[in-house]
Amino acid sequence: MKRYILMLVACAGIVAAVAQNKLLNSPFRKLQLAEFAIANLYVDKVDEGKLVETAIISMLEELDPHSTYSDPEEVKRLNEPLLGNFEGIGIQFNMATDTLFVIQPVSGGPSEKVGILAGDRIIEVNDTVIAGVKMTTDEVMRRLRGPKGSKVDVKVLRNGVKELLPFTIKRDKIPVYSLDASYMVNKHVGYIRINRFAATTGQEFRDALGKLQKQGMKDLILDLQGNGGGYLNAAIELCDQLLGKKELIVYTEGRRNPRSEFTAKGDGDFQTGRLVVLVDEYSASASEIVTGAIQDWDRGIVVGRRTFGKGLVQRPIDLPDGSMIRLTVARYYTPSGRCIQKPYESIEQYNQDLIDRYNRGEMVSADSIHFPDSLKTRTLKLGRTVYGGGGIMPDYFVPIDTTMYTDYYLALRDKGAIVQENLKLIDRYRAEWMKKYKTFDRFNRDFEVTDEMLNELIATGKATGATYDEEQYQTALPLIKTQLKALIARDLWDMNEYFQVINELSNSMQKAVQLLEQPGLNFPKRE
Repeated sequence: MKRYILMLVACAGIVAAVAQNKLLNSPFRKLQLAEFAIANLYVDKVDEGKLVETAIISMLEELDPHSTYSDPEEVKRLNEPLLGNFEGIGIQFNMATDTLFVIQPVSGGPSEKVGILAGDRIIEVNDTVIAGVKMTTDEVMRRLRGPKGSKVDVKVLRNGVKELLPFTIKRDKIPVYSLDASYMVNKHVGYIRINRFAATTGQEFRDALGKLQKQGMKDLILDLQGNGGGYLNAAIELCDQLLGKKELIVYTEGRRNPRSEFTAKGDGDFQTGRLVVLVDEYSASASEIVTGAIQDWDRGIVVGRRTFGKGLVQRPIDLPDGSMIRLTVARYYTPSGRCIQKPYESIEQYNQDLIDRYNRGEMVSADSIHFPDSLKTRTLKLGRTVYGGGGIMPDYFVPIDTTMYTDYYLALRDKGAIVQENLKLIDRYRAEWMKKYKTFDRFNRDFEVTDEMLNELIATGKATGATYDEEQYQTALPLIKTQLKALIARDLWDMNEYFQVINELSNSMQKAVQLLEQPGLNFPKRE
């Protein structure tokens, strides 16, 4: 018996020694020793925090394009748009010619309460001049933002008033909306555009649905173009409004994460109306979850171009100093089992993907897109052929239209000439136009961008370095006039009105309306 016990003790000692040896030889211990040696033995003093950050970033770069590290300041900036609010003074603004121009104060926000008006220019913040001093937008925002309840003193230049007007603004929570626009396209078709999936998206979408349904909406165009994603829960909340009870929305699965399914509750407010979803090459992540679920269940028609292809699930891991790792732990799969994620053999190839799509001609012709048969699957109700392995391919392809994007137009846009001209016109004619155009419908019907405005834009363009080219100007003229009119509509009203104007040039929007003008929904069959 004693011998047996001694044998057990000896075995336990061997196991402990092996375990200790494994720990001593583990990659983790190796990393610890390397950091300790550098911090304590290197010839010069080193910044240990920076060393560790660099090591973390380098490790994550070996994994996939979406496993990332963010320092505490980046975490705060990244979270604000998704949390649905930030703390500040509540204005929409543009930085034009080094001056902060107030487009609109947020309704009911701190600036509106003290009397800040659209068209005001903020010249000083807490006795610091911010106009005409080449201050970046980030620097200006840092001065205007601050904790709820704190105060900031500003001095404002107002059109028609000689002296600077002083205001003390008490900062507050400012809502950040994820829904850009919602309006009736015609008597029966509504339109909702979502720019990201944030904490408030589900409620914003329900509110917009209710308002449109009261106006007679029967069919819906859901615009997810350019929507880079956001919270998974927000995508699920939106799908709850569209899909039937217990219909699968998405499932996730990973090496250490067993399959987890998310299904619709079946009590949504828009389960029977016809639905068209607009997407493009910048629609990603949560946008692709929503689009994939709608397509797989044959709930609606997808119009546009192949989506980005981001189907990796990140788990945020908070670190003690307020920094954060977003680590990929699983993949997203659509209800039919399609993996949304495109290949990522290398970060360079992954980042080059959209450029490669342009070069292959994918943006102008659906025939240039080829999927292997191994990625083929079927939709769940009509049995239509769809493909996985890199984004959602639309049911109706709409090529990108760059015919009006001449070099001269791009120079006007990129050098800020169009925005500057818009601000000049709004500053000069706001009161007159608000009196003349009592409603947006009248403005949209009667307002025209005049030759005088266009000549002034050309002059503004020359002043900013955009060299005039008559042929290119004429080619881009419909786009220039529409964009200028849309910006004016936004500044007189809001983003709803901006999109009502700018969507007149959208081929995807026109295709969606055309499909909804026909009886039923024409689901194309692909083999």
